[in-house]
Amino acid sequence: MNALFGCGPDNARSLDPTDVTFLDTTLRDGEQMPGVSLSADEKADVARELDAAGVDVVEAGSACTSAAERETISRVTGLGLDATVTSFARGVRADVDHALDCDVDGVNLVVPASDRHVETKVGASREAVLERTVELVEYAREHGLWVEVLGEDGSRADLEFLDRLSAVAMEAGADRVCYCDTVGAASPERTAEVVSTLATHGPTSVHTHDDLGLANANVLAGLNAGADLVHATVNGVGERAGNVALEEVAVALERCYGVETLDLERLYRLARGVADATGVPLGANKAVVGDNAFAHESGIHTDGTLKDGRMYEPYPPETVGRERRLVLGKHAGRAGVKAALSEQDFDPDDDELDAIVARVKDLGDRGKRVTDADLRAVAADVLGRERERRVELLSLSATSGADVPTASVRLLVEEEERTAAGTGSGPVDAAVEAVRSALGPDANAALESYHVDAVTGGTDAVVAVEVTMRRGDRTATVSAADADITRASVEAAVDALDRLLAEEATASGVGADVDPEEEVEAD
Repeated sequence: MNALFGCGPDNARSLDPTDVTFLDTTLRDGEQMPGVSLSADEKADVARELDAAGVDVVEAGSACTSAAERETISRVTGLGLDATVTSFARGVRADVDHALDCDVDGVNLVVPASDRHVETKVGASREAVLERTVELVEYAREHGLWVEVLGEDGSRADLEFLDRLSAVAMEAGADRVCYCDTVGAASPERTAEVVSTLATHGPTSVHTHDDLGLANANVLAGLNAGADLVHATVNGVGERAGNVALEEVAVALERCYGVETLDLERLYRLARGVADATGVPLGANKAVVGDNAFAHESGIHTDGTLKDGRMYEPYPPETVGRERRLVLGKHAGRAGVKAALSEQDFDPDDDELDAIVARVKDLGDRGKRVTDADLRAVAADVLGRERERRVELLSLSATSGADVPTASVRLLVEEEERTAAGTGSGPVDAAVEAVRSALGPDANAALESYHVDAVTGGTDAVVAVEVTMRRGDRTATVSAADADITRASVEAAVDALDRLLAEEATASGVGADVDPEEEVEAD
């Protein structure tokens, strides 16, 4: 097991075998996470992104669930993906038939492996499970399906029985067998022991959960022991503590073992798409795709990162489609603030820089994370520079009542007047849709948070609306106050979009590059 540790580009080594592939089960196991339900359109969008990233097998769902689920799976099989598309199937013939009705390429046939599942869950015997497995594998193969047999709760099964189960499955014609740590209860040592036994019968997969925080370690142990296909979900979504995260395994394989699997540059886009579809936000400190994975606030860390990007990062953020960000807050130092200002085409003198740093620290002391868009506003105010707006709200009208809420807006976009209308679930939603329509491609931003507070009391109360908008790795948080909640909401959203567009334009060509060899002022 010592070979698993000491990751880094300077001591990367190859697994044996090096041909590691992925089966993504976001659309099936990931959807079993409480509160997650994906529409046919959402499953199709995620499947396309998985295919584009290079995932070899996409488990599209459980055909046995319902007629609606079968329609959704059929939607995925009709996309013409390069990936093999499969359906989950229990150890009953009807499940295989349902999968065939969806025109899938294969089935992930799950049969009980531990005595707890064999005797208590399905009320069978070990011999009955073996006989049924042979029957179903032969039936599926006769109908032209790719077949993977998964021994459920395999990490807690008797190894001798699991060995027999794998042997008879392969002899019956299965394409591969899978080691399942169904409840995330195994250690890497146990995983290696079981997988090394199963791999003697043929191609072997690993399916791990993160209940003990060992999902990734168990995958690596299984691969070292002879497995060659990893079951994973994007962002680690799944029941309880989730499945092993696709993006984490892919990066670990490339960085620690020199094994190339997926198109890593597509990982962040994929992660954001799944987060939006499932409604499960990315944790700020989530590996690879979390907001803080490549963000630096501490003065010492910022100083070191400016001198050498590798100082406090294991790999460049561009590897996974990210950007490095210098996040400003209570721990910010003069060097970090100065560098961030330089990237946005601000060149304050020492007194102005001190004033900006003080304002940034004050915001940080009040619990606010200062984004690049916030810094632009602070710097413009300190330097007396009027912010050049790209988008401005000129007028707004909105109606609600018994009919569908509607709204119309008039915007000034790069000195061009634009008008548009929209409908929504309420006047605010309708107005935001109208703004999106008026802006077109420039409105490709997500509303990440929306918060309303009453500033004054009474029926004519003034309300403060705070919104956070996101475009890729960039966010802008803006507040607006008005007696009309719809107007306050739209003004905040438009202002946030304006700041994001200005920041994006600056980053794409105006900002100055920081020379890592240049002496940077210590904090």
